[in-house]
Amino acid sequence: MSDASPPELAERLRARGLRLTSQRQRVLAAVAALEHATPEAIGARLREEAGPDGAAPDTSTVYRNLELLERLGLVWHTHLGKGAPVYHAAERPHLHVVCQACGEISSADPALLDGAAERLAADLGFQLDVGHVALSGTCRACRERAGQEKS
Repeated sequence: MSDASPPELAERLRARGLRLTSQRQRVLAAVAALEHATPEAIGARLREEAGPDGAAPDTSTVYRNLELLERLGLVWHTHLGKGAPVYHAAERPHLHVVCQACGEISSADPALLDGAAERLAADLGFQLDVGHVALSGTCRACRERAGQEKS
């Protein structure tokens, strides 16, 4: 869940001369609830929450609000491979570990890459942004399933 409360969100918006709207609140709440979701999945959740007679923001409104919330430092996006980026609450930096077999997304402590980040800085002068790092591979469950199928 995002650490940004409605008063904090309102304060950050006012500092930029913007209003707190229900759409902004709803998009931020959907990001926090879904943890790692594309703009399309966030829009689908908002439509589901609104019900058949309710009003939900269209996809372009979801994108605009995500961009604003990212500029405010409340959400981050990460590219996990092909397709749209996924958004998540900016409560703590973390790595994304994506299984190529089943698509499961897990979060990992960025300290796991400390050695690699230090080498990149020393060798290339490159500073790693762990909030945008996505590692792909195969999860334990899929590797175990593949091992059982070979038996």
